[in-house]
Parts: sequence; C-alpha cells; structure tokens
Amino acid sequence: MPTRPRRSDDRELTLTERARRSQLMEVTVELVADRGYAGASLAAIAERAGITKAAVLYHFPSKAAVVRAAHEHVLGALVEEVGAAVAEAGPDQAPAAYVRSMIGHLREHPRHTRMIIEAMVHGDADHDPADRWRPLADLLRAAENAIGPRTDADLRTLAIITGGAVDAVVAERLADPDYDTAAAADHIVALVYTPRPA
Repeated sequence: MPTRPRRSDDRELTLTERARRSQLMEVTVELVADRGYAGASLAAIAERAGITKAAVLYHFPSKAAVVRAAHEHVLGALVEEVGAAVAEAGPDQAPAAYVRSMIGHLREHPRHTRMIIEAMVHGDADHDPADRWRPLADLLRAAENAIGPRTDADLRTLAIITGGAVDAVVAERLADPDYDTAAAADHIVALVYTPRPA
C-alpha cells in the first residue's frame, strides 16, 4: 500500500495539504481515464481541480509525479480490496477470491482500470512481471497444500494464464459494459479448480 505522502522537505503534511493531494490524485485518475495520458496535462489537472497550475506544482513537482501518485493510489485501493477478500477466504478458496475480487473491483472502478493501463504504458517505472504472477502463484500453492494438486501445469504458468484471463475479461468489460464479468470470473475459477485428470 502506498505510504503517506511527504513534501520534498520531509515535513509532515497538513490536513489541508493531504486533502488537496488526494483531490489532485482523483482528478488525475479521471483525466487519464477519460483523455489518456497525453490529455492529463498539468493545466488540465489544475482546471479540473479548480486551482492554478502553480498550485498543482506546489504539491507535485511534475506531471509524471502526480500521475505516479495517482497510479499508486489506484493500485493501493485494488490491493487493499483483493487482499481483504483473499484473507477472508482461507487458503483453499484464496485463488477464487483473488479472481473474483480483482475482476469485481476493476468492474466497479473502470477509471481505475484505465489509469492502471495508461500508467503502465506511459509511466517511467519498470514493471517486473513477477510482481503480478508471484502472489497468485503463492495463493495457488497454498490452495494445493489445502486441497491437493489440481492441475499438471506448474504454478507460475497457471498464475500467468489466470492473470491473463483476468486482464482479458477486464478489457472486454471496458469495450462492452454489458459483458457479464461475474460469470466470466466463475468460468476462470472453474478452470483454476479443475481437477487434474486421473
């Protein structure tokens, strides 16, 4: 989860500063989702927030910094929701909870989905693919320990396949708001839990 924002002089932010930073991150999520990375200029962020560009720069030193903070904010919300669902589910049902909560969160927050995609495409940070598949592989391993092996696929490959399926379902929902992502999540879960052939 993202840490509490700090000014470059490392002093504690005031309540007003934290509220303004939060507003700027939300506005940036909206703009990036609605207009893409290029459409979320500092001027557009300032205009949507009802402040000056200089005021945006007081809180964030650049467009990249505010986009990075907005991306971290969105990821923090996703990780918190998925983590809570997984913790509540228990080891045997954790992979199912992961799939359903990941798809559910992104279905309910389409702007978050677009923000994540835009930040990954246009962001300046390197993304380690293992950061995506390793947690799911760990959940799959714990589920196998609880209920026994379910597939002949190695867990890394199964996690990559499952993550790819989640991504595809979320992308389809962005293209077609009527697409039934809950049913799609159930199909993915059924594939993950399909017993290995005798």
